[in-house]
Amino acid sequence: MGVIVKEKVKGSGEWWIFIHHNGRKKTKKIGDQELAETVAKKIRVRLALKDFGFMTEKKDPVPTFKEMACLWLAEPQNWRESTRETYIFNLKKHIYPKLGKDPINTLTRKKIKAFFSGLIKTGMSPNTVALIRAPIQGVLCLALDEEWIEFNPLQNLTIKNRQSQSLVQPLTDHQIEQLLDQAREFMNGYYYPHLLCSLRTGIRIGELQALVWDDLDFRNRILEINQSIRKGRITTPKNHRTRRVDITPHLAKTLKTHKITQKKAALKGGHKFSNYIFANRRGNILDRETYKNALNQCLHGAGLSHIRIHDLRHTYATIRLLRGHNIGDVSYQLGHSSIKITYDIYGHWMPGKFKNEVDELDISTAPDCPQAAPKNETV
Repeated sequence: MGVIVKEKVKGSGEWWIFIHHNGRKKTKKIGDQELAETVAKKIRVRLALKDFGFMTEKKDPVPTFKEMACLWLAEPQNWRESTRETYIFNLKKHIYPKLGKDPINTLTRKKIKAFFSGLIKTGMSPNTVALIRAPIQGVLCLALDEEWIEFNPLQNLTIKNRQSQSLVQPLTDHQIEQLLDQAREFMNGYYYPHLLCSLRTGIRIGELQALVWDDLDFRNRILEINQSIRKGRITTPKNHRTRRVDITPHLAKTLKTHKITQKKAALKGGHKFSNYIFANRRGNILDRETYKNALNQCLHGAGLSHIRIHDLRHTYATIRLLRGHNIGDVSYQLGHSSIKITYDIYGHWMPGKFKNEVDELDISTAPDCPQAAPKNETV
């Protein structure tokens, strides 16, 4: 309630007056701060004298979430272009269909929480949910500044965004062999190196697309992940972190052969040898849909159920954890921003797999606790 003077955008030098009285609201850009304060004093006097003539016009209709979002996107923001594109994509695909037509002042915590619960049930990853939350937060903050809402319903709202364990569909060791056997046959083994790399490293599809031969250290068997492909454009890996992924001897040998095959194909086709490890036949970046179709064909040929490309990454993680590998290293190799994410997604694959470590708890010098028998001694 009352008259407020402030910059809409801090540091812009443009000062505005916000009038909120008896449910009516007006906003006006004045100019510099001194002039805005002078005008505000005059308006306060008129309000005190109950001169409401300037407030009697019809009240502006409450904007919808989509209308408010358009205003938010139009404001100056310190975003990377890829961030803006991601926000716009998520607004159009996920947010507008569910919340776009709602008046901004009708978005309750309950409604917003139900919206996010719906996303979680589809198997959406926590990181994607966070990317969807960000523009909603920004729009609601603007609505709060414009005094269309009294408080931000998303503020401090906890969203249980743990990925559903049932949606992680890894392959077993036997199924991996079935898939790879089929990949050796499909198109004369053209996609075998691609699928083997996905299964043996767990890297994301965008990272697989962006791999170049300079990223591969054959001698030390290391892949350096320092870029990714998103919407046809090269960008940094997720979490903006470069990492070094270990590769198996068989994968290293397969990639050496793959490089020779690519060079022969380039020479035969009369085009320049591509620096992309998994370039298509013309030397361009591997198309995701093409790779997805190849995976589906191999799964079908092997008699296996349909899985997503991302489930090859899940397969890498679960196989390693089931074999008792260090979860910290698995988390790093996957490129997770924290080990908590790895625990949240894959922790249920670990119980009961470390009995040797648990048995060591019996080793004690306490008087009432017997010493564990030596490893070679029969108990």
